Amino acid sequence: MKHIIDAKPAPVGAQVKSVTVGEDGDGQRLDNYLMRQLKGVPKTHVYRIIRSGEVRVNKGRASADTRLAEGDVVRLPPVRVSERAEQKDQAMAQQAAAFVPAKSFPVLFEDDFFLAINKPAGVAVHGGSGVSFGVIEQLRMARPKAPFLELVHRLDRETSGILLIAKKRSALKHLQDQFRDRATGKTYLAMVNGQWPTNKKVLDKPLHKYLVADGGSGEGERRVKVVSKDDPDGMPSLTLVKVRASSTTTSLLEVTIKTGRTHQIRVHLASEGMPILGDDKYGNFELNKELLRGVGGVALKRMFLHAWRLQCNHPSSGERLELLADLPPELAQFQSATLPTAG
Repeated sequence: MKHIIDAKPAPVGAQVKSVTVGEDGDGQRLDNYLMRQLKGVPKTHVYRIIRSGEVRVNKGRASADTRLAEGDVVRLPPVRVSERAEQKDQAMAQQAAAFVPAKSFPVLFEDDFFLAINKPAGVAVHGGSGVSFGVIEQLRMARPKAPFLELVHRLDRETSGILLIAKKRSALKHLQDQFRDRATGKTYLAMVNGQWPTNKKVLDKPLHKYLVADGGSGEGERRVKVVSKDDPDGMPSLTLVKVRASSTTTSLLEVTIKTGRTHQIRVHLASEGMPILGDDKYGNFELNKELLRGVGGVALKRMFLHAWRLQCNHPSSGERLELLADLPPELAQFQSATLPTAG
């Protein structure tokens, strides 16, 4: 049986609508904006009415990647939502709501524009790639009346610490621009195996992201490796390292990243022969097993990487903010057992 994948013709007498873009649509692509405005209308039909010129922005033709601004007027042609699509959307929304548990996270800062939470380790920031839901989905369920909640940036699932969530689209765009333009300051605390040389302060080896084959059952797992400076696939990467405390066997580092490459800190530190303790992708696997059994009576059951400090400009006032998230108890206890003099 053949399934209907397109919207039905608009009903007789249907009217053209004009929608004024609000603050939540500022900076959004036209196609994504229409997906929200025309829920239940298949993507193929949305792109068709854009290409045909039936959708207009400020009375002019526009392309799918046109960026909208608050106050723009978008002309929406009459369309009829496929009943099947509408029912499917409703069913999926109900299923998602029933499956995703509402959860709040420790709040470090919050106002009308954004909030900063202290993300625990072991929780993905969003669903996908085998993860049903993450921080953002749980937060939306915990705040059902919030009109807008979107991730500003990401943290690895295994990493704890500061995570920003925008409460307005204008704030999302402003903060993401800062991340892209490297106007933010991001410093992590990491504990590594070995005594870090105090003169080793700058790591700038290019990084290349690739997928590990998984035998044909899916896309594969993403990994990152250091490549030579003349490698055309290498992405420029800059990591600054400061020793916070050290012993003959371990070092606690303040690591500031100037670029936001996938697994950047983990790969850069491992490339120096001093991987992060507990890292299950780039670490010392035999040592990790020993750490699970405990050091000084304290076991390390996760990677010792924590997003500790974040500096950014407030998206409305422009004031420079510094956010801090103390080490979570499990890392603080392990630090006390291994580096009792660390501050």
